[in-house]
Amino acid sequence: MASRDLRRLLDGVALVAREATRGTSPRDVLRSALLAATDLAGLTRGTPRRPPPPPGAGPLPATESSRPSSVVYFSHDDATTTPQDHALERPPPAQDAPHPARTLETVGTGTTTAVAAEPAAVAADRPEPAAPPPEPSPLPQQAPPLSSAAPGEKRRRLRERKVPSTPFTRALGFAGLGAGLAWGTLQESARRVMYGTPVDTAGKRSALSPFLSDQNAERVVLALCRMRGAALKVGQMLSIQDESLVPPPVLAALDIVRQGADVMPRKQLNSVLDAELGPDWSSKLRSFDYEPLAAASIGQVHQAVLKDGSDVVMKIQYPGVADSIESDIENVRLLLTYTNLIPKGLFLDRAMKVAKQELARECDYVLEASNQKRYKELLCDSDGYYVPKVIDQLSSKKVLTSEFVPGVPIDKVAQLSQETRNYVGCKLLELTIKELFVFRFMQTDPNWSNFLYDDATRKFNLIDFGAARDFPKHFVDDYLRIVVACANRDRTGVLEMSRRLGFLTGEEPEVMLDAHVQAAFIVGVPFSKSGGHDFRANNITHSVSNLGATMLKHRLTPPPDEVYSLHRKLSGAFLACIKIGAVVPCREILFQVYEQYNFSDGHSDVASSAG
Repeated sequence: MASRDLRRLLDGVALVAREATRGTSPRDVLRSALLAATDLAGLTRGTPRRPPPPPGAGPLPATESSRPSSVVYFSHDDATTTPQDHALERPPPAQDAPHPARTLETVGTGTTTAVAAEPAAVAADRPEPAAPPPEPSPLPQQAPPLSSAAPGEKRRRLRERKVPSTPFTRALGFAGLGAGLAWGTLQESARRVMYGTPVDTAGKRSALSPFLSDQNAERVVLALCRMRGAALKVGQMLSIQDESLVPPPVLAALDIVRQGADVMPRKQLNSVLDAELGPDWSSKLRSFDYEPLAAASIGQVHQAVLKDGSDVVMKIQYPGVADSIESDIENVRLLLTYTNLIPKGLFLDRAMKVAKQELARECDYVLEASNQKRYKELLCDSDGYYVPKVIDQLSSKKVLTSEFVPGVPIDKVAQLSQETRNYVGCKLLELTIKELFVFRFMQTDPNWSNFLYDDATRKFNLIDFGAARDFPKHFVDDYLRIVVACANRDRTGVLEMSRRLGFLTGEEPEVMLDAHVQAAFIVGVPFSKSGGHDFRANNITHSVSNLGATMLKHRLTPPPDEVYSLHRKLSGAFLACIKIGAVVPCREILFQVYEQYNFSDGHSDVASSAG
């Protein structure tokens, strides 16, 4: 079995490598192959990030206190610039040795100076700067998280690494990952020959296949966090599956991937800002923080302050990500196919096609800005929600600047009072149902950090609208019907709507129909009875996962395209309510919308059983 897996994997690596070398000069191939080899050997791991300490943490050790701050401040003189001013150097990324403040660049008709904080002993030895920082720290302090990582939770230290930005370097990264997995499989096979196969105590595939070792799972994490873009996005999508669909070691690795990607070096970050906003982008700012608030699959987010003192966040896209979606997805598909990690019942080709479409939309920040403005307008009369405004003068196709909003990710609400948790769960489910059945326009990314709860105002500050999309009226009509059928345990209604929507073909065996209906009824449990539903006491995700193997084996058709993003959002909303232990009157929220809904054909088909 191990030799067969290894042979398939090597075939996949060869395919990716062949794609990578098409149309590329031998010199570039050799250079990139050398870089990939040093990566594989662990010789180049990137620069570890050292985030600034929280307020009140006390003095840093001497080696840390000598590092410049990640915040740069800009002063804007009226003096006329000279050509030499435009060649002034940017501040470099943090190094072990202290650096004096350096002039960042000249913009417009005024000189822009970046001043990095430095130790008093160093500052005393240099002349007074021409333009000191306007104030000690204009950036707002983000509220500290209500809790740290759970005890024993495996976390990954983010590193500063350049994003592979050409199709060739990205394809070679996939080939390097495949080669690393092949090497890891050989090592694990040899270890098992010497010491025996691990005892399979829980039916885990990791105990049966040497390919699914902890070391290989770690290789997947390192590669995806380095590659970023579509590769990391697909990994994050797979991370929300359960153990019946994806092997546990891979799920554990992908869970670490969700914590964030590596971050761009300053030089690469500045080149993106220059290309998108022009070389005078800093003339619109008072300060900019080079330490990202978050590093995600497509871009990273930085805090800044406008010249008028307004606090903003700037989402900056990784270079080359948008242009490599097609090749990235294809290379991911090749590796997943040849490693045999994904069961056939998931219809990988269809999932990859949908992923391409979603990623293309998410990489267009002009579209996202439009989505954000539309969402703000839709929620303007809804209590408890706020959408930050877009700063158009600092936005482009690959940079999106928005008003800064406070709050903590929704999962942190778990430590607040039960009344607050119930309120948050209620507002989250109310929003999700309204998005689909009232607006027919939904933000489909379930990342908990996209829903920032501000306890002081009892409002949700909603961010990140790259995954927002419309749903056609006929689809929403039938989907509401099937949700109500699930809530009322109406087997006939579930099967009829499932065929109309495309979940079933009508040719499935009875065992598949039974599993499908049972899964539908389980999902409908929160809506089945009046009064509050206790999500923590009734964890529906565990119940559904027990039916997963049957449905994967007998499924004849992939679900409709709309369902990939929709179910990701719905499962995210349910999981958030489970995480915070909310008690929510789900049926009342659903039927309040249902009773006022206007179906295209004038009737609901399930009204008689709505009860």
